Amino acid sequence: MLSRTLLFSAAISALIAFSAPVSAAELKAVASFTVLADVVKQVGGKHVTVTSLVKPDGDPHEFEPSPADAKSLKAADVVFVSGLGLEGWMDRLISASGYKGTPVTVSDGIKTREMDEGGKTVTDPHVWNSPLNVKIWVKNIETALSAADPADKADFKANAEAYLKTLEGLDAFAHAKFDAIPEDRRKVLTSHDAFGYFGREYKVTFLSPLGVSTETEASAGDVGKLIEQIKAEHVKTYFFENSNDPRLVKQVAKATGAEPGGELYVEALSKAKDPASTYEKMFRYNVEQIAAAISKSS
Repeated sequence: MLSRTLLFSAAISALIAFSAPVSAAELKAVASFTVLADVVKQVGGKHVTVTSLVKPDGDPHEFEPSPADAKSLKAADVVFVSGLGLEGWMDRLISASGYKGTPVTVSDGIKTREMDEGGKTVTDPHVWNSPLNVKIWVKNIETALSAADPADKADFKANAEAYLKTLEGLDAFAHAKFDAIPEDRRKVLTSHDAFGYFGREYKVTFLSPLGVSTETEASAGDVGKLIEQIKAEHVKTYFFENSNDPRLVKQVAKATGAEPGGELYVEALSKAKDPASTYEKMFRYNVEQIAAAISKSS
């Protein structure tokens, strides 16, 4: 009887040992918006579950957090923000949620661009529109995930290295598309000034009625000056954005004769069924749309 009991106990112990997880529990990561959330997923892989506060097609400038967002934040092991003034709502959300950690600012180390906004010098927060900047994101994300989960450090490193090659491929793809187009033809109209880093890298000029944030309002005088500039520089194509209101850019386009080039994904990924559900897809899609439009108008 005793031997049967011992055998049964041994079998249960073996079953428990066999069914126990072989690695640590997944890290719970929260990212401020979808573009950043996707890059965190690429580096984190199977070891990290990622929640994006701003949802697909959502505007990170005008985001209004909900109680569910506060709950997600409080439960997070690590929180990622882009920084540079993009997430003006984050401090309020941290206070409301009771989150005790410090968010990781992934844009630390990026060479930023400054611009004039209503007479003030501001930093352009839209760094991800150059994949070379996203390479810095990746390194900062890898460092933060490795600190939060040292047991899976080797996997984070391998994932990061693989994704860095993807980003280098995106940069080469964009250069191949734009370098063949005369620089004086690389001009387009967009809803707001979110393509500065893209323009800096690929020598494309973007004109827009709004500044770095969709929360700003364009004055009639500013719109008038923009219309005159577009006519003088012979800008022939306009784009609207998935995450904000297209009415103003359409109004400017109508006054200048610019033709629609389609929709761009600037600071929000699309839903899964649409063409920009990952950062890689978003960047490729934007490059293809812009290059096709300006090539046609050349």
